[in-house]
Amino acid sequence: MPDRVILITGASSGIGAASARAAAEAGWKVALAARSEEKLAALVDEIGSGRALAIPTDVTDEDSVKAMVAKAAGFGPLAAAFANAGTGASSFGAEQGDTANWRQMVDINIWGLLLTVRHALPELHKAEGGHMLLTGSQAGRTVMKGSVYGATKWFVHAFRDNLAQEMKEWGGRCTVIAPGMVDTPFFDEPKPEGLRPEDVARAVVYALEQPAGVEIGEIFLRPV
Repeated sequence: MPDRVILITGASSGIGAASARAAAEAGWKVALAARSEEKLAALVDEIGSGRALAIPTDVTDEDSVKAMVAKAAGFGPLAAAFANAGTGASSFGAEQGDTANWRQMVDINIWGLLLTVRHALPELHKAEGGHMLLTGSQAGRTVMKGSVYGATKWFVHAFRDNLAQEMKEWGGRCTVIAPGMVDTPFFDEPKPEGLRPEDVARAVVYALEQPAGVEIGEIFLRPV
C-alpha cells in the first residue's frame, strides 16, 4: 500500500514516540496524537514533515478523537492504528486508592482506547486488512493486590480477543503489545532495570510487518 499511515496515540514520548520512529524507518507515514503539541512538533521535526503529522488530541474526548482520525486518514490510507495512550496509578491498592486517579485511569486506559478503536475501525476496514494495536501490560495477565491499573489492562487483553473476532469478518488484525516494566516517563523515577522503549517499538513493527494471512494476537516482552 503506497504511503500507508499508522496512527499512534500517546505518541509524544516513551513507547509511542519510539514506535513512531521505528515505523517511519520501516516505511510507514506516522500520524502522531497526544496532548502535548510542543513534543509532537519536535518529533515531527525529527522524523520529517513529509513522513509525520502532529495531531494534538485528548483521547478521552470523542469530538477530539473523531477529528484525530479524520486528520490521520487525510494524511494517507490509514492502514494501522496503535491505541497506546495510557496512565498509571498514583497509589497502590483499593483501600488506599485515589479515586480521582482511578477515574483518570479508566478514562484514558479504557474509554480513550475504546474511542480510538470505534472511530479508527471504519478507516481500517477500508484498508483491506487494516491492523489495530493496543497497549496491554504484564499487569494485564498478572494478579496484583488491589490494582485498579492492572484491572484496566486486563480489560485491554480481554477486549482484544473480542475485537479480533469482529475484525476477522473483513480481514482485519488486532494485536496487544504487552510489556513488563519499561523505562519511560510513565514512571516518576528512572527504571534502568526495565525494557527500553525501543525494545517495545521493535515488537510493534514486527506485528505490523507480518504477512496478510498472519495475525499476532499478543506479544509479551519482559526485561531479563
